[in-house]
Amino acid sequence: MDVVLETWGARAGEWWSAPLPAAMRYSLLSAGKRLRPTLVFAAADAAGGAGDGARRKDGIAALAAAVEVVHAYSLVHDDLPCMDNDDLRRGRPTTHRAFDVSTAMVAGYHMVALAARVLDAGVQALAIEPAARRAIALELFRAAGAGGMIGGQALDLEAEGRRLAGPELQEVHCRKTGALISAACVIGGLAAGAPRATCEALRGYGADVGLAFQIYDDVLDATATSDQLGKTAGKDAAGGKSTFVTLLGAGAARAEAERLAARAVDRLRQAGLVSPTLAALAHYIVTTPN
Repeated sequence: MDVVLETWGARAGEWWSAPLPAAMRYSLLSAGKRLRPTLVFAAADAAGGAGDGARRKDGIAALAAAVEVVHAYSLVHDDLPCMDNDDLRRGRPTTHRAFDVSTAMVAGYHMVALAARVLDAGVQALAIEPAARRAIALELFRAAGAGGMIGGQALDLEAEGRRLAGPELQEVHCRKTGALISAACVIGGLAAGAPRATCEALRGYGADVGLAFQIYDDVLDATATSDQLGKTAGKDAAGGKSTFVTLLGAGAARAEAERLAARAVDRLRQAGLVSPTLAALAHYIVTTPN
């Protein structure tokens, strides 16, 4: 990721010495589990195409980095005062607190363009057919757009202060969190040249894992400390948000997350995909602070 930033900065000109690139670097290189890029690698490996030469590995790594850049930009914008208004992310001040609101906002916009550049480098390194290149780009940016992450954030903001029914809450989670996680899995499959049936199995796995991830995050927000989470705990309750904890209770919400994680792995099994890594990741996201 650091090499990506250096290349981007060299092409961008004199502005690279300004606060803006420092804010991008701060946001992209902070500590984190890197779940989404890990899913790209694991899905590509499960589909049989992650280890065929250094150039191929570099291409898949670039696709994984592009997914992580999109995720990192979303965190910068989600934390802004006009959105979730948070002061802590990944164990340190949020980007707008470390710099300022305008710098954080513009850094997020630049990170979207950076993701597109990195994605292009990845598909070129893989030397795949134009149709597959288009499919990969559509997966990423549809997941990030109004039908996915951005739309989910909008629904989340609209829902503040009112109680959502289960299907409404699930739609928020599936868009805001699940869409990009599911796309990461499909992108890995497409990068490996997997057939449509395999990619759809990976999509189903990703959808279940993504929803399980967010449900478990609801549980942690209600039960863990800020030190454990690396972000402000208890914000959902303080903001009057509907969560699976308010809907089901902490114990039942945790059980639902575990059920979805198990179903995700079963989807792979039914499709004939053997991936200890994807199975371990499904377990990991419902047992470890997010």
